[in-house]
Amino acid sequence: MSDIQKIIVPDVGGDEVEVIELCVAVGDNIEADEGVVTVESDKASMDIPAPFEGEIVSLSVSVGDKIKEGDVIGEMKVANGDSADEGASEENASDESSKEDAPKQEAPKDESKSEAAPAASGSSEVIEVAVPDIGSDDEVDVIDVLVSVGDTIEKEDGLITLETDKATMDVPSTHAGTVKEVFISTGDKVKEGTVVIKLEVAGSGSSSSESASSDASSEASAPAAQESAKQESAPAASSGSETIEVAVPDIGEDGEVDVIDVLVSAGDTVEKEDGLITLETDKATMDVPSTHAGTIKEVFIKAGDKVKQGTLVVKLETSGGSSSSAAEKPAEAPKQKETKQDSQQDETQQASQQEASQGRSPVPPAPEAKNTGKAHASPSVRRIAREFGVDLTQVNGSGPKNRILKEDVQAYVKAELAKPRTAAASGSAPVGDNVLQIVPVKPVDHSKFGEIEEQKLSRIQKISGPFLHRNWATIPHVTQFDEADITEVEEFRKEQNAYHAKIKSGLKITPLVFVMKAVAKALEKYEVFNSSLSDDGESLIIKKFINIGIAVETPGGLVVPVIRDVNKKGIEQLSQELIETSKKAREGKLKAADMQGGTFTISSLGGIGGTAFTPIVNAPEVAILGVSKSEMKPKWNGKEFEPRLMVPLSLSYDHRVIDGAVGARFSTEVAANLTDLRRIIL
Repeated sequence: MSDIQKIIVPDVGGDEVEVIELCVAVGDNIEADEGVVTVESDKASMDIPAPFEGEIVSLSVSVGDKIKEGDVIGEMKVANGDSADEGASEENASDESSKEDAPKQEAPKDESKSEAAPAASGSSEVIEVAVPDIGSDDEVDVIDVLVSVGDTIEKEDGLITLETDKATMDVPSTHAGTVKEVFISTGDKVKEGTVVIKLEVAGSGSSSSESASSDASSEASAPAAQESAKQESAPAASSGSETIEVAVPDIGEDGEVDVIDVLVSAGDTVEKEDGLITLETDKATMDVPSTHAGTIKEVFIKAGDKVKQGTLVVKLETSGGSSSSAAEKPAEAPKQKETKQDSQQDETQQASQQEASQGRSPVPPAPEAKNTGKAHASPSVRRIAREFGVDLTQVNGSGPKNRILKEDVQAYVKAELAKPRTAAASGSAPVGDNVLQIVPVKPVDHSKFGEIEEQKLSRIQKISGPFLHRNWATIPHVTQFDEADITEVEEFRKEQNAYHAKIKSGLKITPLVFVMKAVAKALEKYEVFNSSLSDDGESLIIKKFINIGIAVETPGGLVVPVIRDVNKKGIEQLSQELIETSKKAREGKLKAADMQGGTFTISSLGGIGGTAFTPIVNAPEVAILGVSKSEMKPKWNGKEFEPRLMVPLSLSYDHRVIDGAVGARFSTEVAANLTDLRRIIL
């Protein structure tokens, strides 16, 4: 027999479901029960598991297709060969026969449920709504209760949300009406037949049908009464203060599972159903809830441990309380839950309208409004979220019932990456969190390789180092290299210095002053270089003043004093200020005000050497100009080569604000101003 087997859609709890994701590709080797595709109905999303271990040979569906029970979605080569093939064939045959028999067996059951209730609702009548067939014989977790006493609901509205190790789904209402009583709370375990609510419905019918309804409801209410008695007896038994042990409940896994997070520590006060630890299997993540309210006395689990059903998690000291106070809490809960649901729906609608109008990826609103500790998503979406380190409780779901889709996770990641980090790093101290997830340098004992000497960093280095690192890591730098012909400027400068030496004024003009004037003139023409990003990253702040910072080397390190209103001052005045400021910097007499308010920075290494370098933008500025040592070069004048004095320019700028073409034009403008000083007075 061939070892190629078909992958057939099992019972998916509905007529047709939509394929929202392909979890595998042709050629992939997968384990048995590993998800092949993810499907979604209006009430649940789930993975269609592989029936065997083996290799995917073909896939016959794509995202957006509609499939139903019995459809073939692909073929796979079974790892165990013919023996597995025979067993699979027999299993498929038995499955087909059971599918043929199933409608005959289930039809009377469904008819009795669907027809008895309307028949029993001659006038205003109270019926019970129970958990339907959920495709699992075992009990499953209730992760959310969607209704409360007094709510008016329509037919097919969700009542509770269930989660298994493969899917999450809503239990729908069988009728429209008013909720009279809710028997289920978050954290409970239910199965097929468990009564969820009592519902008051309106209708018309005979008195005989009413009696039939009352008989049916009385029979169905017996197990509900027993479950209710069990739930009510637990708080009564724990009314006194005592220390109890909280263990891992039934998690639907026979083996051990990983603990990926510990949510509490000794001394914490928790409420009933608060998460204690977070577990992860290959198909789902889930929180282990506290069975009681109280104070954590001892925690026995840490992240990375493996646990199973019955493993001790914490010791909890329960707080005492009267029966009346315990009875009051359920009465208050519906109001809180209803208000919370309404506010979440309002926020979701407002956010979607705002995103549609602005045409951008959704950014989660306030984390406080969404961080409920629960997130409705399929196992495949949870897997993607784990890969990107996304907290699903912070993601807004766009699927039915606010379910989180893969696209929601992708949009959240894009929005987070697009958020500016300037606000977080604008304080006087460096940010402590490793936001960029930079791998730390492994400590090395250098002394074992030879003699060493340890020197402490200077105070300036300690202060400036973290800011330089922040600027380099958070600003997307682009550096434009150019050179300017300063032959005539240098001749003019030497003439002026000879004049001032003759009259003994004490003034000496440096080449840097001409660079400052050339830059100031270019900043007036290209205002974007004289700007800063706003704290929210949504706009530019254009400055109408030109204050240029000059990097000055001192014995203690590099400082950047600011020369103000450069565009309004002449060469001689700027030269005098630069001499005085540089002297104060080297003597350590600069004040904080002397280094604030800069709009652009110049770093000159002309007196040392080098041909070019990449200066780091000095945030919140958006550009910096580096000046290297000038050099005589042969330049073609159209007829012959002639010696010209050329100075290298290195312009670094923030690419979020400045495009490459604008950067090149600004660099060319500065070079032209240096080449011909007459341009500065235009």
